[in-house]
Amino acid sequence: MITIIAVIMLLCGIILFSYPYVSQYFFQKQAGDAIDAFQNAVAQSREENKEKTAAEDPLQTLYQQMRAYNENLFLTGQVGLVDPFSYEQPSFDLSGFGFAENIVGYIEIPRIDVCLPIYLGASKENMNQGAVHLSQTSLPIGGQNTNCVIAAHRGSVKGTMFRNIHKLAIGDDIYITNFKETLLYRVIETKIIEPDDISEILIQPGEDMVTLSSCHPLGSNHQRYLVYAKRVAS
Repeated sequence: MITIIAVIMLLCGIILFSYPYVSQYFFQKQAGDAIDAFQNAVAQSREENKEKTAAEDPLQTLYQQMRAYNENLFLTGQVGLVDPFSYEQPSFDLSGFGFAENIVGYIEIPRIDVCLPIYLGASKENMNQGAVHLSQTSLPIGGQNTNCVIAAHRGSVKGTMFRNIHKLAIGDDIYITNFKETLLYRVIETKIIEPDDISEILIQPGEDMVTLSSCHPLGSNHQRYLVYAKRVAS
């Protein structure tokens, strides 16, 4: 009986020890599958529309619509960004352009080994699947007078996500790949703010920026940890 109990306790210990690694493996596989589906949708659209003019190309139309959205966002002073709940509703419906899960691209951060799909809208469902674009901030296509805010959990039972965001330092690279191109941003500053301090994530005139956001401190959601990055030549 003592031997049986010892074996059971050993097995339970092994399961508890290995669970985070197994969970991370399956989460990253799910994220990788979502990125693959996004890339396939882009490739299929390009193939189907390669004979069309720029004016007829759906992806070019989507890009122009997103540029117009970003420009209007800046000109109107992001008036729709009134509280944290403004982040949740997606800025666009991408299903009509072949992106069924409303994935606008993916983010790669080599320093902390992150590669996550970017979903439009910071709903609970989207945040459980990867990184999210906060609505009422610039869409992730770059350009002057833009600041795209991308958030993710500080780790969860599923995967690490932005758990190690605090390890990012000035000069580290962040890559954003959308349906058109890959954009390179470089970290310039980090900051801890209150959750409702919207002024810290607004567009900076003349700048092309990405801001990463996650809960702080680790294991709590009392504050937000921000990482600011500026666009550099890729």
